[in-house]
Amino acid sequence: MHDAAPLILTLAFDEPTFARFDGERRRNFPEALNFIPAHATLFHHLPGDRERGVIEAVTSLARTVPAPGVAVTGLRFTGRGVAYILESPSLANFRARLASTFEPYLTAQDRQGWRPHVTVQNKVTPDKARALHADLAAGFAPFHFTAPATRLWRYLGGPWEAVATLAFGENA
Repeated sequence: MHDAAPLILTLAFDEPTFARFDGERRRNFPEALNFIPAHATLFHHLPGDRERGVIEAVTSLARTVPAPGVAVTGLRFTGRGVAYILESPSLANFRARLASTFEPYLTAQDRQGWRPHVTVQNKVTPDKARALHADLAAGFAPFHFTAPATRLWRYLGGPWEAVATLAFGENA
């Protein structure tokens, strides 16, 4: 049943940051497996049959939070891919508050420690991943962006369907 398919909550990026991450993902992610745009996952599995409640909870909290600044501090070799490491105390606090709200519905994956990142390569050989990690690390300089919103998606077994964009701040 489509309405019962799980929901995924991600962080939206400003346009230049999205263009950078998504361009790298399109260049480095195996094309046959790249169904979705670059993203940073806040929650991997929220109850699809509670979509309205999820939207209301995220919207209500996001309105009280200024758009968080996010630092991109480095790269992570994942064994079969590469990800950018994100750091943001305000975003971590926002996610922790949502985790309390969604606690009865969280899967084991969403209950474990949250390590925000943007995966630009996955499911490749370790040698290919090491090569990309070395290449990106050689030219890496930390940078910052401001996240304007969160995005809610419905997981459809591979592709994701956009459900809502939920902005941060009082003007949301």
